[in-house]
Amino acid sequence: MVKPKIGVVGIPGKWSTEVLADAVAKASGYRLVIDMAEVTAELDSGRLLYRGEDLTQLDALLVKKISAQYSPHTLDRLEMLRQLELAGVRVFSQVERIIRLIDRLSCTMSLYNARIPMPETRITEDPEAAAKAVEAFQAAVFKPLYSTKARGMTLIEHQSGPEQVANEIAEFRKQNPVMYIQKKRELPGKDLGMVFLAGEYLGAYARVGKQGVWNTTILSGGHYEGYQASDELIELASRAQAVFGLDFTTVDVAETDQGPVVFEVSAFGGFRGAHEGMGIDVPTRYVAHVMEALSA
Repeated sequence: MVKPKIGVVGIPGKWSTEVLADAVAKASGYRLVIDMAEVTAELDSGRLLYRGEDLTQLDALLVKKISAQYSPHTLDRLEMLRQLELAGVRVFSQVERIIRLIDRLSCTMSLYNARIPMPETRITEDPEAAAKAVEAFQAAVFKPLYSTKARGMTLIEHQSGPEQVANEIAEFRKQNPVMYIQKKRELPGKDLGMVFLAGEYLGAYARVGKQGVWNTTILSGGHYEGYQASDELIELASRAQAVFGLDFTTVDVAETDQGPVVFEVSAFGGFRGAHEGMGIDVPTRYVAHVMEALSA
């Protein structure tokens, strides 16, 4: 039996990309890591080329990471992959489903429409409305619409005074004219990554924040730990990920004194948190899911 040719879109040299490509190679005997910065779409010929190879001849493509950092250009790269779907290449997860998650506002509105509990959120281009949000929330987290791992996020506190708040809002607006503002919830020093493969819950890990740092990300000094989630949390995270129907994803959940909330559903999901916090080899399981789907 001829084994399928499966490519991996990611960041060459990065751990999560390489371990996924290794898992594909082990299962199929074929290994190809694709950097979207080097991909050319030929709409006249129908080919999508990477280093001389026509990607429309693949059987499947796994999208681990589309760019090192999210931006509107990330959406452009994803649009190019729709050419593969038209040619009959299976893309995991489906391109249109990933697109809904790249823009933080799109993800939030989808969760809001599904009645998923989230922190209090306001979106505005008006600096006066933003200042009122800071006053109402007392402490507000300003988030770029395109970012991961808390990059570019700014904590603005009402107690700083009107002039300082106005200055901090103005500084944030230089790069983010549409301001996404969430109330800073008091967390128990950690938040959770809840892992799903084809809608099936695999487990949860905690991102434990560094003392004195307001966010829990690994970039800010946090670390991963295992976590035994309650049935309530699993049900909430399951409802959140079901809105998007990804083949693999992680749902960011936090337990607060006002009940659990969902921060976001990841477009690609994290392998390292599952590996270090849960001891689970997600890439191998993910590839097994893809191989089964291709043989069905």
